[in-house]
Amino acid sequence: MKIVTLIRLISGTSTLSWLMLAAPVYAQAQSTQEKAAGEDRQAIIVTGTRIARPEIEFANPVTSVSSQMIEQSGKTDVTSILVDSPALVGSLTSGSNAGSNYQNYGGSSSPANVGTSVLNLRNLGSQRTLVLVDGRRHVNAFSGENSVDINTIPVDLIEGVDILTGGVSAIYGADGVTGVVNFRLKRNFEGLSARLQSGISSRGDAGNRYGSVVLGHNFADKRGNVTLAYEYNKSDRLNQRQRDYLGNPARNLQLLRNVDNPTQSDGTNNLSLPYDKIYSNVSWSDSAPNGAVDIGVFNPDTNATEFQFVPNFDGDGRPYDRGIQIPGSGGRAYNSSSNTPTAGYFGDIEPKIERHNVNLLAGYEFSSALKVFVEGKYVNTSAFTVVQPSFDFFTFLTPDNYYLQQRFGTAAPIGALVSRDNFDLGVQSESARRKTYRGVIGLNGSLSEGDRSGNLKYELSYVYGRSTSVLTSGNTRLTDRYYAAVDAVIDPVTGKPTCRINLPGETIIDANNYAGIANITGAPVSGAPLSFKPGECAPLTLLGYGNSSEAGQKFAFVNDVTRASSDQRVASGSVSGDLGPLFSLPGGPIRFALGAEYRKEKTRSTPSAFAQGGFFDGGNQTLPSGGQFDVKEAYGEINVPLLAHLPFAEDLSFGGAIRFSKYSTIGSTTTWKIDGTYSPVRDITFRGTVSRAVRAPNITELFSPRQGVQTFLNDPCDPMNLPEGTQYRAANCTATLTALGLSPGQIAAFSPSTDPRQSTSQPGLSGGNPNLQAETAKTWTAGIVLRPRFLPGFFVTADWYDIKLTNAINTPDVNEVFKLCVDQSTLQNVFCNGFTRSPTTGFINSYTTQTLNVAGFKTSGLELSAAYRLNVSPAFGRLNFRLSGGYLHDLTFLATVGGKPEQQRNRTYRPKYSGNLDVSWLHGPLTINYGLAWQGKTERYTMIQQTAHPNYDPRYVMYKERWEHDIQLSFDVQKRFTLYGGVNNFTDQQPDIAAGFGYPVSAIGRYFYAGAKIKLGNIF
Repeated sequence: MKIVTLIRLISGTSTLSWLMLAAPVYAQAQSTQEKAAGEDRQAIIVTGTRIARPEIEFANPVTSVSSQMIEQSGKTDVTSILVDSPALVGSLTSGSNAGSNYQNYGGSSSPANVGTSVLNLRNLGSQRTLVLVDGRRHVNAFSGENSVDINTIPVDLIEGVDILTGGVSAIYGADGVTGVVNFRLKRNFEGLSARLQSGISSRGDAGNRYGSVVLGHNFADKRGNVTLAYEYNKSDRLNQRQRDYLGNPARNLQLLRNVDNPTQSDGTNNLSLPYDKIYSNVSWSDSAPNGAVDIGVFNPDTNATEFQFVPNFDGDGRPYDRGIQIPGSGGRAYNSSSNTPTAGYFGDIEPKIERHNVNLLAGYEFSSALKVFVEGKYVNTSAFTVVQPSFDFFTFLTPDNYYLQQRFGTAAPIGALVSRDNFDLGVQSESARRKTYRGVIGLNGSLSEGDRSGNLKYELSYVYGRSTSVLTSGNTRLTDRYYAAVDAVIDPVTGKPTCRINLPGETIIDANNYAGIANITGAPVSGAPLSFKPGECAPLTLLGYGNSSEAGQKFAFVNDVTRASSDQRVASGSVSGDLGPLFSLPGGPIRFALGAEYRKEKTRSTPSAFAQGGFFDGGNQTLPSGGQFDVKEAYGEINVPLLAHLPFAEDLSFGGAIRFSKYSTIGSTTTWKIDGTYSPVRDITFRGTVSRAVRAPNITELFSPRQGVQTFLNDPCDPMNLPEGTQYRAANCTATLTALGLSPGQIAAFSPSTDPRQSTSQPGLSGGNPNLQAETAKTWTAGIVLRPRFLPGFFVTADWYDIKLTNAINTPDVNEVFKLCVDQSTLQNVFCNGFTRSPTTGFINSYTTQTLNVAGFKTSGLELSAAYRLNVSPAFGRLNFRLSGGYLHDLTFLATVGGKPEQQRNRTYRPKYSGNLDVSWLHGPLTINYGLAWQGKTERYTMIQQTAHPNYDPRYVMYKERWEHDIQLSFDVQKRFTLYGGVNNFTDQQPDIAAGFGYPVSAIGRYFYAGAKIKLGNIF
């Protein structure tokens, strides 16, 4: 929420003294008009270029967050601060990967994600956001991918964070097609700095403890420095059940299909009634924590007892209360006293995280021509989150099942079908133990200095990074063991319950539940046990709550452990200078930079033997994956200052960059950039860039083997979805179902959305593609900077950006493929080849996807920023104002060739309008800071949905605005000792109705924190 666009971004030791304010940095703020003219021409290094140049000649718009802003936020997860920037609003914080919160973000539940924070620039994907530390690459957090876990960057060592929009591939290489986020660390730190902070929500939970110590020493007349930093951070879990509106069925409101306005078989409904409706006491239809049991009903026509696939009793033998079914709601009902409530079902809102972070920075200047620098990092992170229970749909119990006989006796002559949510058998969890190592060693120096010397500078560096992860899915169900355990009968020898498979002569698990595991080809194998031997099985009961033995639970449920690693090596060298010895232009000498880089990436992920065998639910095999690539690159950059200090030409310059790359995987690529600035007078600067950027496919996209995945399916042939398609959809769906052999009556009753079995994720296959090519982005920016001399300390910027990404790498969403199949003029199309349907039900029963160069993205918008520093009077102190805002004009996504472009602007986490205000008052030892984070209303439904169903309740079509207010008070007790405290979201704004885990604000609510810091000079 405290974001300022900076035009001048100073790196490391080149920070200019005129920018150093007691309050947060304002790059354009100037203490006097006299200073401004000279300092605008002073050469500095900024993010997005390797050439030292005057700030006035830098063309790219850059937003910066200073260390003061980070500290004043009271937050110890930097991503939680950066996500308030309009450019990074789609980024994922630690809470984004808690519980089953992946549903809000379109991802998947995985221990690889828990506890991580990942940046997503311009909502075009974290894989297209390049994260740097001091201009150098950082090892990724996820095996096979490019994304960096921002939590591994030490908070109190950050000097500033620079966010640059536009293609920077020509400067930094691949991955930065949407821009770059560069973390600048503090250098030449002298003395001791320590900080302690603790926070807790107004409800007494979501606690956080943070501590850091930074110790630095200059030596040899300040030619050398050693800095050591340690940081500790621990955050508590927060569960849905700790918030009434998420965990209490009576208060948990959900927006679902209106049962009073049902969808007809042709997809129509009564437009005079609302299409949707708010419900409380919502539950999972026909599924209960103690078992929803169908023991059949006698049919006089057949003179036999038959299953109805509707429960008659619960697992304790009481008549079953189904409540009222809600069609098209993902298998939900309401007002049932038997069903499992959906409130609190999805686990945590925030994960438990504990992190130790150690950093070493050192350097020694032998002479101006030779400085040696080294960096070392070690981060140890553990994270844990509770997800949700396993569940059963119509699991069959044989008539001689011991527990069934105990409960129902002769009333269950054909056995029973049980649907159940297995809270009592242990809720699933995700945990991760990660270690990150990073080392940097390098040389730099100045080979010549002064006018007409060429000002040659060089740098050589080598970066090594490694991340390792032990990822655990806790309490995961082994399919063969589970179905063997629930098939419990009397042991004729002991008279006690045992698994049928334990009896002599039994070799096959009951085929009604377990007909084998589908291997990677989708073909079934034998129903014999795969993960155990007969005699090892311990029985389980699905009837009643908490009645199973500990032995049975430990037998059927295990911890699934995956081990992953990533290695990164980068060797680079560059030289920069100017052509002053040869000639100069009226604006000064031409500046240049030349360089070369070699990078090698290697990753490996090894699932458990159980996962590799496909022994878990769904039979999906998860195979070992990994790979490597290297890239050799050469680049050049130039800046041409045409005019300077002339009437109507205070500055006129242009520049460019080009980079040639040769990948071991995709061959050669070329990227380039052209930019320019024009300042008719010192008060105003026009700037612009045009660039071509590329992103090479990552290791996962290239080399991931074809393996099992789970996806929530949305059948386009469901009557509810028919109006959302083209004019061909209804006819094509009828033709498809007819070709399968379904009768007209079955087709009329076809409704996957009302079948509980279709409300869960369904198994399929997906894999990488070694034939992928680079994706390409064309970007341009144009902007203006105003720094009026008549108003010292004030600036305002406005920049338009436009990014078009073609040949984009994407694994087509299977639901999009389903729609494309039936939305064409004929069913003879490639999209229909990617999945199959059951010949008995018509439901989709298999699908296969592959990563392809088929997608496209377009985005454009406007970003504004302003800052003003006002020295009111010595008696009143100083006021600092910062304001930033974003307007998202376009965010269009094309999932695959042949598809329909989808406008995602103003959807959740993609607001059309957003902004931040920050006001600080400094008066002697007292500083009071106020921050506001705001975003406009966002759409709950897509435009396609709104067009197809114009009778959505208008009260709920949009999510409400975000108004989050923060305040902090800081007091310098002494020169070296400061106490501070604050309240985030002090108005306690709550998430909107029916907004998942919390949107547009966090479900944490009002949050208090307090801390103390001490700063000492040289203590050695």
